[in-house]
Amino acid sequence: MSITGAIVLYAITWFMTLFCVLPYRTISQDEAKDIVPGTPPGAPAGEVMKRKAWITTLIATPIWVVIVAVIMSGWITIEDLDWFGRIRH
Repeated sequence: MSITGAIVLYAITWFMTLFCVLPYRTISQDEAKDIVPGTPPGAPAGEVMKRKAWITTLIATPIWVVIVAVIMSGWITIEDLDWFGRIRH
């Protein structure tokens, strides 16, 4: 795996994890009874992105390490995923 491939894999893993983390423990402005003028009532109350980014990083990094370890060990290869026999050897 190249460095570029590892960085792209980490970015994909991080953003997929972010989209899973975003809805958890988010309080909307409507629930907090503090709606800022010009924003929708469903917008988050307070600044939560920094905390969500740290949580995402703490979850995504071990997931990425496991994926890289599987790829680097050769336990699962591209040929294993070629169910229809389209990749020529």
